[in-house]
Amino acid sequence: MDEEAATRDETFDPELIHAIFKLVWRRGERGGGNEVVDVEPAPETSRRNRSTSANASALKMSCELLKIFVSEAVHRSAFVAEAEGATVIEPTHLERVLPQLLLDF
Repeated sequence: MDEEAATRDETFDPELIHAIFKLVWRRGERGGGNEVVDVEPAPETSRRNRSTSANASALKMSCELLKIFVSEAVHRSAFVAEAEGATVIEPTHLERVLPQLLLDF
C-alpha cells in the first residue's frame, strides 16, 4: 500500500473524539459555555440526572468529518503558501483560508 492510500484510510480515534465531546458536555453542564442548546428531554428524565452520550456511528461520522475538515484546511493552506512561493505552510496561511473554510463546512 502506498503512502497516499494509507493516509486516506487514517482517521481520528473515536475514543479521543468521545473524550473531547464529554469534556465539552461537562463544561456545558457547569455553565462554562455561552451556547444555548434547546433540547427537549424525555418526560421521565430531568436535566440534572440525564447524561449526554453519543453512539458509535455518530462518533465514527464525527471522526470522518474532522478528517475531511483538517485535510481540506491543509490543502487550502498549501495552495496559499504555494501562491506566495513558500515551501512551508505557516499559521498565517491557515488564518487566511479559515473564514471561507468555516463557511463551506
